[in-house]
Amino acid sequence: MNRKTLAAALVLVASAGSALADDITVDTTPFVSAKSRAQVQAELQQFRAAGVNPWSQSYNPLKSFTSGKTRAQVSAEYIQARDVVAATTGEDSGAAFLAQRAPAAVAPVLAGQPVNAQ
Repeated sequence: MNRKTLAAALVLVASAGSALADDITVDTTPFVSAKSRAQVQAELQQFRAAGVNPWSQSYNPLKSFTSGKTRAQVSAEYIQARDVVAATTGEDSGAAFLAQRAPAAVAPVLAGQPVNAQ
């Protein structure tokens, strides 16, 4: 009796641990293009005329990008945003930081009151 129980337990454990592969799923939904063939070819001609190949490994869309801000402006914005994020994600979830800010001059919206009431 013990051998049969042990053998049955081993078979159960061995079969429970095996995984079976699933069948291949084939998507039979027909493809519908958003553009016509003529539109795609016209777009390709525009890229070729501009000397740009967006499918190239070396394509760099930011090659001719110029910023409207100076490095100092961007650094100052980053530091300000970093300090706000650090204050609002601190141990108190920003309660002390938000308490120090001036309250907004907006009328309170009470429950049951329509937002767009005049």
